[in-house]
Amino acid sequence: MVDLPYHSIYGNCRNITEFDKLNRIGEGSYGVVYRARDLDSKEIVAIKKIRMENERDGIPVSSLREITLLVNLKHINIVNLKDVVVGKQLDSIFLVMEYCEQDLSSLLYDNMKAPFTEPQVKCLSLQLIHGVQYLHHNFVIHRDLKVSNLLLTDKGILKVADFGLARNYGLPAAPMTPTIVSLWYRAPEVLLGCTKHTLAVDMWSVGCIIAELFDHNVFLKGKSEKDQLDLMCQMLGTPNEAIWEDIRDMPLYGKIILRQQPYNNLKHKFSWLSAAGLNLLNSLLTYDPGRRITADETLKLSYFRESPLPIEPEMMPTFPQRRNRSSKE
Repeated sequence: MVDLPYHSIYGNCRNITEFDKLNRIGEGSYGVVYRARDLDSKEIVAIKKIRMENERDGIPVSSLREITLLVNLKHINIVNLKDVVVGKQLDSIFLVMEYCEQDLSSLLYDNMKAPFTEPQVKCLSLQLIHGVQYLHHNFVIHRDLKVSNLLLTDKGILKVADFGLARNYGLPAAPMTPTIVSLWYRAPEVLLGCTKHTLAVDMWSVGCIIAELFDHNVFLKGKSEKDQLDLMCQMLGTPNEAIWEDIRDMPLYGKIILRQQPYNNLKHKFSWLSAAGLNLLNSLLTYDPGRRITADETLKLSYFRESPLPIEPEMMPTFPQRRNRSSKE
């Protein structure tokens, strides 16, 4: 058997040997992520090794989607895909992305001595919404927005990452996999079995993330789908047809007994927050996806223009870079 040169198999793809793997910084459902140095440019990058459980089937569909989407998405608040490189085997494929010093989950729970201030939360929230607005303008639903999929550079720039569950969106909405979005950030229509996901599923997740930044704690930390719905009802009141016209059309409506609680308790949870701030959360955490606020509308809310004003990204504090101390394996 004749060994084919790399270029015969992969075209002009670079090889992973052109990068010095420094340390492992994370692992998700679809691959392991390493911090590495490009030996040519000397730039520090993040390299994601695509998980190939069934290599005979080729590249996983989730990875193909992620590559296709990231190649076409260019925005300051979206992680930048720099290259796709290969290893020595046909089943070794790596995504080379810009390196960000922090992920928001580790920062919140492992690396911060005090919660973010309100101006800092506003800064991060605006960047998140701008990133989501860009995705939605390009007909992309992320479908897995959560703090661990948000990265932060040492210049205070927030980046939306991990597009393994993202989909292109069109009208009418096409059926999609119902099990999406980490449980704590999952919209009520998804929990009730709706498979025709709209851009509104991302906006619910944005609301959960902003509430988490305010509280320095997961907003609705359910242990199961039923428990997650119960926590929603406890915090926001039990949904009914008066506030969610199509709730009876949800596949699991009536099959899951919702906790009965008539009151919205956001103002008690966030008693220090202004009326405009509560309006922001209530608008994002609206049960009816058809009435839930869009990214465009969110950016127009008065909350981001009232005192205290959001700080500029470059004024965000810096933190020790724990992502460069992890295991090299």
